[in-house]
Amino acid sequence: MSITSNDIDSIAYIARLGLTEVQRQQALSNINEILRLLAPLHAVDTGQVAPLVHPFEAAQRLREDQVSAEDQRNTLLALAPSAEDGLFLVPKVIE
Repeated sequence: MSITSNDIDSIAYIARLGLTEVQRQQALSNINEILRLLAPLHAVDTGQVAPLVHPFEAAQRLREDQVSAEDQRNTLLALAPSAEDGLFLVPKVIE
């Protein structure tokens, strides 16, 4: 698989890049080299390989949910310039 100069032009247009002719040729060369390096991976038959969620079969260690900080809601609300029904009131930003 390889890409063409037209593909580079399309990508540059979508990305709003103004490429010089030298940059276009360099990008074309670099991307085609990357695709050439990846080509052997496409030749590997993975039809019988089960998809993995994670490379290591491990269970997540869980812990009990415990409150680790004291409730400071009322203290913090008292410091606010404006609060109502347990909520901070802020000026309207969007009309």
